[in-house]
Amino acid sequence: MSRAIIMVIDSMGIGAMPDCREFNDIPECNTLKHVCEYNKGLNVPNLEKMGLGNIQDFEGIKPVENPIATFGTLVEKSKGKDTTTGHWEIAGITLDRPFATFPNGFPPEIIDEFVEKTRCGGVLANCPASGTAIIEKLNDEHHATKFPIVYTSADSVFQIAVDTDLIPLETLYNWCEIARKILTDGGHYVSRVIARPYKIIDGKPTRISKDRRDYSIEPVSPTLLNEVKDEGGKVIGIGKIEDIFSKSGITHAIHTGSNKEGLELTLQAIKDELPLEEIAYEKGKNYTDKEIIFTNLVDTDMLFGHRNDAKGYGKAIEEIDTYLEEILNSLKDDDMLIITADHGCDPTVAGTDHTREKVPFLLYSKTLPSNGNLGELLGFDNLAKFVRDWL
Repeated sequence: MSRAIIMVIDSMGIGAMPDCREFNDIPECNTLKHVCEYNKGLNVPNLEKMGLGNIQDFEGIKPVENPIATFGTLVEKSKGKDTTTGHWEIAGITLDRPFATFPNGFPPEIIDEFVEKTRCGGVLANCPASGTAIIEKLNDEHHATKFPIVYTSADSVFQIAVDTDLIPLETLYNWCEIARKILTDGGHYVSRVIARPYKIIDGKPTRISKDRRDYSIEPVSPTLLNEVKDEGGKVIGIGKIEDIFSKSGITHAIHTGSNKEGLELTLQAIKDELPLEEIAYEKGKNYTDKEIIFTNLVDTDMLFGHRNDAKGYGKAIEEIDTYLEEILNSLKDDDMLIITADHGCDPTVAGTDHTREKVPFLLYSKTLPSNGNLGELLGFDNLAKFVRDWL
């Protein structure tokens, strides 16, 4: 049985791309380097022994003489710095133009159609904003009007926030599906519609991560995931993978509310302990012996990168590392593990948006010797080639 496990540490970039200024970023941005400096080093012995500290000089992550993994740096080919673009390129799709962004909010034709088709009565905000800030600012008005809070960011997203004690979660999801159809049918090249449910907890509007859903534009062409699925293999999406690929190429999926849950589910998948029949799209189907386990660990980005919380970001990386020893020990001889990222979100630079960065990769199998440092490779899609060759 040949398996590939891909773990994406969301937004853990390692240095600005040459064209970063085109994306309103500075050449100095480097998410992991700055997180390490802020925390005066990180305690990540398993990432360390895999060779993370050999890629570049990260304070407190030592280079080791004989890393157990092959390692290097991936340079993005696609024009973007968002989750969808990064994950799609990992799976083999290169985009030649960035998704549409709306620095002045969405135009009237989009908002008017959304209000008409959802019958929501109106919207609040319609501007770029920090999600946590905008729900705090507009919560009272939201409760008074029952209008959804619609906002965007520097990324290509149409985000809808509601208090689910006021507006049912099912209604929020339905509104997101309507927005996705409006944006798709209207030819608006928007990457994701995101459901942002929240509740009032201890008197404060608090987002409920486990109920977040992303409604992505469908992949523009088949990916590695489609290849494996079409050949009868399993593709297990953990976290928001199912949403990022709009279910295309996925056979099994399970959402998560935290990195801890995502790591525990990944470990269960590696140990063949996931209740696959419960999370399968097709019940009772037989599969070949090829399998991809694809995990997104979002806390680094969502909870810490976007909130300029370098301390929390560092703790999240350390939490991931605590699971790696058991993950590495649980791998079978025919398993290959890849650890990488999809973009940057440097919490130490001005702004709260993603940063256009290169990403690290670590590739390990018990049956493969380390090939050392592969240096800079053009294209996140090199990972798709590694996985295809392995399977």
